[in-house]
Amino acid sequence: MELISQIPIFGGFMSTMLAFIIVIGIVVFVHEYGHYIVGRWTGIHAETFSMGMGPVIWSRVDKRGTKWQLAAVPVGGYVKFLGDRTAASEADFEALDSMTDAERSRSFPAAKVFNRALTVAAGPLANFLLASFIFAGLILWQGISTDTTKVGELVATPYEGYDLRVGDEVLEVNGQTVSSFGDVINITLDMDTPRDMELLIQRDDSTLYVTAPYLLIPAVYSVEPLSAASLAGLQEGDVVLEAGGQEVVAFSELQAIVLASSDTEILLKVWRDGLILDLPITPTLREFPDGNGGFEDRVMIGVYGALAFLPASETPTPWRAAYLGVKQTGNVITTTLNSIKHMFLGNLSPTNLQGPVGIAQISKETANQGLISFISLIAVISTGIGLLNLFPVPMLDGGHLLFFAYEAVRGRPPSQKTIQALMSIGLAMVLLLMVFTTYNDVMRL
Repeated sequence: MELISQIPIFGGFMSTMLAFIIVIGIVVFVHEYGHYIVGRWTGIHAETFSMGMGPVIWSRVDKRGTKWQLAAVPVGGYVKFLGDRTAASEADFEALDSMTDAERSRSFPAAKVFNRALTVAAGPLANFLLASFIFAGLILWQGISTDTTKVGELVATPYEGYDLRVGDEVLEVNGQTVSSFGDVINITLDMDTPRDMELLIQRDDSTLYVTAPYLLIPAVYSVEPLSAASLAGLQEGDVVLEAGGQEVVAFSELQAIVLASSDTEILLKVWRDGLILDLPITPTLREFPDGNGGFEDRVMIGVYGALAFLPASETPTPWRAAYLGVKQTGNVITTTLNSIKHMFLGNLSPTNLQGPVGIAQISKETANQGLISFISLIAVISTGIGLLNLFPVPMLDGGHLLFFAYEAVRGRPPSQKTIQALMSIGLAMVLLLMVFTTYNDVMRL
C-alpha cells in the first residue's frame, strides 16, 4: 500500500481518496451484508443492496430479486428491505396495504420483532466480527512475543560494535539474573543513566559475556497519523541521534526534550537506513491518557518507541489468535467509550473527533506506512462504525433496537407519528455530528 502515492495518477488527493474508499468500502459492505444475510436467513426480502449513495452507476438483479448497485458517492451504503419506505427502514404502510399475504410475510415491518431486531443488530455485529477476524489474522501472521529471554529480532540501528545475535538466550543483565523479558525491561528502567548493557548469554553450548545497546533506544516503532511526527516526515525504523542540538541515547531523553520545548520547533538529527537526515519538527499540546482512566495535556510529537532487540515470538493456535482478536476488538470499544465519557465530562475536547476528511487523511497516511498498518486501520474503523451504529439514536441501528424493545415490552410498536418525529430528530443529530466533525477536520488542515 505504501506504493499508492508513488503512482502518478494516485498522487496527493487521488491517493487520499483511494485509501478512503478502500477502508470505507470494506467496512460499509461488511456492515450492510450483515443486515442482508441475517434478514435473508429470517425470511425478510431485500429489495436493494447499495454501495454508495446518490445516482446509480451500475446495478444488477440476482435470482432472489435483490437489486445490487453501485452509487456515485462512495460514502455509506444501505439495504432496503421489502416494506421499507426509505433506506432507514421506515415502514411504508401504503405499500403494505396493497401487498398480498405472501408478499407481506416477506416484508420487514411484518416480520417478528425478534427477527427484525436480529437483522438490525447483525450490521454492527458483522463489523465487530470483521475487526476480530483481522486482528486474529494479523496475530497469526506476525506471531506473539514470548516472555522468554531468547532474542528474536535485532532492530537496525546506527550503533556498532555489539555481538548480540538472534537466538541468544539472555541469562544476566548487568550482573542480575533474568528469567523473562519483563525482567530485562525492568532492569533497564532501573538503570541510573542510559548506557551499554552487559549481558551474560547462552549461545549454542557456550555461555559468554557480550555488550548490547541500551534497550530503550530513541527509535521509532510507529508514527501516529496526522501527528507532528507525521507532518515532519518521521518514519518507522528511524533512530533519533540528536534533538534540539542535544545528543540522545534513550527514548526517555527524547521525550524530555520534547516536553521542555513546549510547542516551539526543534531540529531532529535522524538516522534512516544509513543516511543522516535533519528534520525540523514542532511538538503539539495534546490530550493523552494519564494511565488512570483520564486524560492530561502533554506536549508530544506522536511516535511510539522501539526496543533495540525483541524477544522471540511464536505462532499461537488459531483458537488463541481468535481469542486475542476478540480481546483486541474489545479494547478498541473500551477505549472509545472511555474517550466519549470524558468528552461528556469535559475532560477531553470534542475536537478530537474525526470526520470523513480526517478519516481519509488517516487512511492515506496509514496506507503509506505499510499493508499491515492499513489492514489494522480497517479493523479499528470497523469497530468504530459498529459501535457508533449501536448508539440509541433514531436513524441508527441502536435507535431501531430501542423501538423493537419498546414493541416487545408493550406488545405494539410506537405510533407512526412518534417514530417519524424521533427519526427526524435522529437525522438532525447525525447531520450535526457530520458537520461538526467535518469542521474539526478542516480546522486541523
